[in-house]
Amino acid sequence: MTESAPAVAIRGLERTFPTAAGDVHALTGIDLDVRPGEFVSLIGPSGCGKSTLLRLIADLDRPTSGELSVFGKPAPRARVDQDYGIAFQQAGLLPWRTVADNVGLPLQLHGARKADRAARVAELLDMVGLAEFAGRFPDQLSGGMQQRVAIARALAEKPKLLLMDEPFGALDEMTREKMQSDLLRIRAETGAAVVFVTHSIPEAVYLSDRVVVMSPRPGRISGILEMRLEGGADRGEDLREDEAYFAMVTAVREALHGGEPAGRGVETR
Repeated sequence: MTESAPAVAIRGLERTFPTAAGDVHALTGIDLDVRPGEFVSLIGPSGCGKSTLLRLIADLDRPTSGELSVFGKPAPRARVDQDYGIAFQQAGLLPWRTVADNVGLPLQLHGARKADRAARVAELLDMVGLAEFAGRFPDQLSGGMQQRVAIARALAEKPKLLLMDEPFGALDEMTREKMQSDLLRIRAETGAAVVFVTHSIPEAVYLSDRVVVMSPRPGRISGILEMRLEGGADRGEDLREDEAYFAMVTAVREALHGGEPAGRGVETR
């Protein structure tokens, strides 16, 4: 891993899907850097290519053209080297494995010693507040708890990049806000960069250092907004009532609808 390299560097990225009815241009002309330790959210209308872009970063799909690197490495090499962890909207836990065994699965697959694995799992479950549930099974947990297990599993091998595709989309509002605060705390403790896909403007603003606004298909980056908010990664719940927070929510909403939120830290494309 090249520590001085961006966590993610993308230049001229294109993704086209051939179909019987003709080519579908999912992404075009994507240029983006994500700095180490930075939290970047991708937001835009359904079908704009947010999840496709995340999958390309994760090497779950390959670009049609353009360049993409993760910590200075080609995406396939970064995947093999476990430079990132990934969490989806569905927790994807194995129902026959306990919470501890689900979290420890990546370590087991990569040959970690049993004692080392147990110590790391204990550390992660403490981090996500689930130490007392180590012996439970997924169907004994709430949806929010299952997502915390999935985040812990994604962090098992201490990645410096976390890729998240609407991980809180299926949760009720109270649980979602609690998970957002938990994620900020975990991000502060680990120092990991985060690329986060969401449809929620308030969620993107609360979590992010920058919000990347994408246009309808073919997906382009139409603007990048810097979140001018107090607290950084240590933001508290009181931020949700802050005037600057509401101003940034308005700025992102205007950018999504093609407005010009001048003076609010927006870089248009």
